[in-house]
Amino acid sequence: MPVTPTYPGVYIEEIPSGVRTITGVATSITAFIGRAARGPVNDPMIINNFGDFERLFGGLQIKYPMTYAVKDFYMNGGSQAIIVRLYKGPDEDEEDGEGNGEGNGNGNGGNGGGNGGGNGGSNGGNPSAKKALIDANGLSLEAAHEGAWGNNLQVRVDHDVPDDLPWLDRYEDLSTGDLFNLTVRDSGTGDTETFLNVTVKKNSQRPVDLVLKNGSSLVRVSGDLPGSIPTAHAALEAGDSPWDDHTPPYHSSVTTEAAASEPLTGKEDWTGDPSAETGMYALKKADLFNLLCIPPDVLGADTPKEVYQEAMTFCKAERAMLIVDPPAAWGENKTDLISDPQAKLGSDIGLTGLAARNAVLYFPLVLESDPLREGQIDTFVPCGIVAGIMARTDTQRGVWKAPAGVDATLNGVQGLQVKLTDDENGLLNPVAINCLRSFPIYGQVVWGARTLRGADQLADEYKYVPVRRLALYIEESLFRGLKWVVFEPNDEPLWAQIRLNVGAFMHNLFRQGAFQGSTPREAYFVKCDSETTTQNDINLGIVNVVVGFAPLKPAEFVIIKIQQMAGQIET
Repeated sequence: MPVTPTYPGVYIEEIPSGVRTITGVATSITAFIGRAARGPVNDPMIINNFGDFERLFGGLQIKYPMTYAVKDFYMNGGSQAIIVRLYKGPDEDEEDGEGNGEGNGNGNGGNGGGNGGGNGGSNGGNPSAKKALIDANGLSLEAAHEGAWGNNLQVRVDHDVPDDLPWLDRYEDLSTGDLFNLTVRDSGTGDTETFLNVTVKKNSQRPVDLVLKNGSSLVRVSGDLPGSIPTAHAALEAGDSPWDDHTPPYHSSVTTEAAASEPLTGKEDWTGDPSAETGMYALKKADLFNLLCIPPDVLGADTPKEVYQEAMTFCKAERAMLIVDPPAAWGENKTDLISDPQAKLGSDIGLTGLAARNAVLYFPLVLESDPLREGQIDTFVPCGIVAGIMARTDTQRGVWKAPAGVDATLNGVQGLQVKLTDDENGLLNPVAINCLRSFPIYGQVVWGARTLRGADQLADEYKYVPVRRLALYIEESLFRGLKWVVFEPNDEPLWAQIRLNVGAFMHNLFRQGAFQGSTPREAYFVKCDSETTTQNDINLGIVNVVVGFAPLKPAEFVIIKIQQMAGQIET
């Protein structure tokens, strides 16, 4: 602030520099959408390695191809992923199996009759609930997430609470007799959680519903809290485990079993509801994603093209790239594809228009050994592999480098569904079908770098993947880095600050080799002045910033000219 002098002397005033550093955003955060064995549903979860995926979503599952794509992503250099687990529950009009819940009221929750009745209820009929339910001796619990994984849950209640808890004195109506301990175990994985000194009273430090909501990955309280604490399970006998079968019981098991997810069929099963932010639109809840993979729901099947169509539009709005997998039939009958690739691309994929700048297709499928089937070789979609290679290339070279070439090797791949010749590659590349190739010494590599607007006839300015991804990177970085401009006085001092900050960001990219040109003037420009922002714009509250750059384009064709020198005469 300006100094207001009031006394004779020397005053110090700090003047703001106007420098606000624009930080580049991440470029290869990859979102995966599909079914998994367990984990949150319609909630984008960030993971940083495949170990995280195994702990939260259950790891590899033969029934769920998305799990293989995530594995491929990390095997090929991926770093950060966002997982949106989809779950399609049983039809609501299906009848519950006979006996669901019967026996819960037979005697108190701690006796053998109540436990046996509950188990009998879970065995009647087919599971029709989305979440597994447990009656823990009067405390109603449910699995934290949908799916059959919750059928393995076990819960034990005990009253071994210390008498001298210091925080009890802060609550007039709370005593040691109102507290209990809760232990939860997933018998499928062995994961165990223990919650000490919890209570069913809301006016307390540790109400069990909030404790489980904030601290458990396995269970939640179902419905309202009961009026009294749950009965303790039987005391352990010497040498026994709390998870052994015993009468009276040492623990409570699931009383109503949950169903596994039904296969995804209709487009809405993938895309979900934009207003409710479910399905694909759950990614609106994520801060940022750069790449989107939607593997098929069943091994050997295809992702519906209607899903890709909506996903491409969504990616355009979110400044992300959609990685499209080829139909399985293309590899099974290569002749049909090679004979008229433009027609097959239109009929089987159908991604056209300007939004196709944000989509990229790779062919063919890859051959990998399946660790869940004794290492047998099977075909898998390449989207996870390609996303990992993009992440690897971004780290090693930068987002402006095409994720293709002899360094873009496909790790963990035993081969390709189809081996393409140079001539066949020459028919697919001009229509924007990026090929995966197999070469001696180099192995399997990515051998194409075009967006789905990359057909030669279109002559689109975003023909190449690195050019489009660099533009999206700059757009997202400036979008986030210029939020401070909002509500600032719209005049030359502001414009000068914008030119300074955006220019510094662009110059940093120039020094890293992101642009063509040997000088900054040849490589980029930043314009924000009275020409870009007229008085009418100022009256409307608008400031216009024009940023241009000369992108690097990949050298697709290397032509070597050889001339024979003959008839040279010595002089």
